[in-house]
Amino acid sequence: MADSEPAASQQDVGPDDLSPEESQLIGRDGEFSAYPPIADYGFLSDCEVTALVAPSGAIEWMCLPRMDCPSVFGAMLDRGAGFFRFGPEDVEVPADRRYLPGTMVLETSWDCGEGWVVVRDCLVMGPWRHEHPDRTKHIRPPTDYDAEHILLRTVRCVQGAVQLAFDCEPVFGYGVQRARWSRPHPDYYQAVATADDSPELTLTSDIRFGFEGPSARGRTLLREGDTRFCALSWGHRTPPRTYKEAYKRLTWTAHHWQHWLARANLPDHRWRGHLARSALTLKGLTFAPTGAIAAAATTSLPETPCGERNWDYRYSWIRDATFALWGLYTLGFDWEANDYFAFIADLAERDGGNLQIVYGIGGEADLNERVLDHLQGYQGARPVRIGNAAYQQQQNDVWGTVLESVYLHTKSRDRLDERVWQVARQQVEHALEHWREPDRGIWEVRGEPQHFTSSKMMCWVAADRGARLARLREEEDTARIWQKAADEIHADICANALDDRGVFCQHYGTTALDASLLLMPLLRFLPPSDPRIRATVLAIADELTQDGLVLRYRVAETDDGLPGDEGTFTICTFWLVSALAQIGEQLRARDLCDKVLSYASPLQLYAEEIDPRSGRHLGNFPQAFTHLALINAVMHVISDEQAARHKMLQGEAAVVPWQG
Repeated sequence: MADSEPAASQQDVGPDDLSPEESQLIGRDGEFSAYPPIADYGFLSDCEVTALVAPSGAIEWMCLPRMDCPSVFGAMLDRGAGFFRFGPEDVEVPADRRYLPGTMVLETSWDCGEGWVVVRDCLVMGPWRHEHPDRTKHIRPPTDYDAEHILLRTVRCVQGAVQLAFDCEPVFGYGVQRARWSRPHPDYYQAVATADDSPELTLTSDIRFGFEGPSARGRTLLREGDTRFCALSWGHRTPPRTYKEAYKRLTWTAHHWQHWLARANLPDHRWRGHLARSALTLKGLTFAPTGAIAAAATTSLPETPCGERNWDYRYSWIRDATFALWGLYTLGFDWEANDYFAFIADLAERDGGNLQIVYGIGGEADLNERVLDHLQGYQGARPVRIGNAAYQQQQNDVWGTVLESVYLHTKSRDRLDERVWQVARQQVEHALEHWREPDRGIWEVRGEPQHFTSSKMMCWVAADRGARLARLREEEDTARIWQKAADEIHADICANALDDRGVFCQHYGTTALDASLLLMPLLRFLPPSDPRIRATVLAIADELTQDGLVLRYRVAETDDGLPGDEGTFTICTFWLVSALAQIGEQLRARDLCDKVLSYASPLQLYAEEIDPRSGRHLGNFPQAFTHLALINAVMHVISDEQAARHKMLQGEAAVVPWQG
């Protein structure tokens, strides 16, 4: 050995020497991280609670009793903040993971050398059981199903023999309070975990288990054909006590999701799977009692590796409404779209039309932001924040978002209710009162307020859509006043937001680009054929991208009040797909759509951002805004393909766009 070459030290290996897969495991100070890549997590939901499952089989993020409450499993943000692993004892890397088709049931297959096991995880759905409206927090009209408040995990040995183990270690209150375990019955199969001022958890299994400090642990040898289950429950529903009962509940849950998805208008296309998974993800991020859609299931997953751009996204942003309604109505989910619209209408009515930009999923207005100093953060990215101070910001785009939502809602129902009209009127009046003022913009910058072009455009949307709705109600005087205001705002933007090239810029007085301006053709600010729209879209495509993926803005050109860089924003890339399709660049739109879809996680999920060099997902996960933009972009490209195919069949074209 003395004559052999010395091994390379860790210091000899830099990030540029690593493969993309290895680079995703790098944490602070260049050390390999114990945290899985963000994109490798699986997502579970019962439309009240969400959970993220690491490839190892550990639940590393779950908050109770709803998705924006304190965590009971928080290992995603600190390896000591709680987890629940269920899987083979000595194997951490699964052979395969997938969702059962059309469901939110996650299936993990394990090759353990001497045998194979298959684990299935879900948050259980069941039939509607509420008989008294005053005993439930549901304020939307009831359906036939509801959350059972049970995390269910089942396993089957399909070949050979495998040693199975589980380790359940909840740490309540974002990693602060260790669990106290006790047994309600004199047996090995059920226990209760408690902590002060925290929800009570009941662990039930057909595997004998005991306690080691704050952990409940069990193991058993499985042989071919053997089955076992483990259930963690909260609330008043009775958990399963046998595998047969557990399997029945899992099957009911799977069928529920498949029946729900069967309502969708999904085109027969190679991208159908992406549309289906995006629809299921959006439904999973919906808080069923109110109809709100959370922006993401997590808080403080970093937008920059080991950086400070870490935010809590477990709330509902009003601006998501337009994109949510676009996507949900397009796929045929009118019920969900109407529930979300009703959530926003309730807030507008409650708050006298003076809407914040973001609310809690239960409609809470106070989202006080604070830092959890005791948590290390994902891969050392600090601070870890809960709450979101953006609720206090002035963002002038909110009124246009509501009006576009009202307009879409009205078109879907072919009528305008008096209650909805009053909401619309209030929003138009707010827009006309404030449109000349600077604000923080769509990206919620924490630098100085500016006259952001996208905010001015959304004020134009408020006035323009308001005028259309007034004409629908035959209120011609109101329509004339609002249309005149819309024309004034439109002229102001065209006079102040264009550079010398005829390209719309981020805000008045700058030549910086901004991806939010890709919404101009989608919102019909100008026709897609207008040379200013075409110049803007192509400038963003050519100058505001990295390896074809779109940045929100150049950090060096934008005072966002924060240090460091950020990755490309996936929603912006999907906006570019839609905008390219709108201006007639169908081939380029198709190719870009193919590219960004290739960056999906192994389970077809998306975080907020993508590092174009490594393909690493960055930011909170999964991200509703991204999946909404995916639906709209994919449907734009598919519609163009279908139109071209129709022309070809009619003999009007010799070559269809996707053939190049």
